[in-house]
Amino acid sequence: MEARAVVKQIQMSPRKMRAVANMVRGESVEQALATLKLMPKKAARIISKALESAAANAEDKSGGEVDVDELRIAKIAVDGGPIIKRWMPRGMGRANRRQHRTSHLTVVVSDEA
Repeated sequence: MEARAVVKQIQMSPRKMRAVANMVRGESVEQALATLKLMPKKAARIISKALESAAANAEDKSGGEVDVDELRIAKIAVDGGPIIKRWMPRGMGRANRRQHRTSHLTVVVSDEA
């Protein structure tokens, strides 16, 4: 049984989110949530909410037959989203472009090894 949760247009760069996602990839859901709870990163909070949602989706999809303790993270992917472009004034009438990157997060949990 496989279930997934998708969070789109997160206001954080994919590079920062991937650092946290790589730490929990392949772990059990229970262990990953414990790890993320102790992490002092903004991405940890976002990923843990998506992980809880994926686990709830798995339980709902199976009709309560799946044991949440046996679920593992089968796949966790952080992809780039749309880039918000802004301008920052600089000296002598010039301007530099600032790019605010966004992310798309996909978490897939499965009870299979």
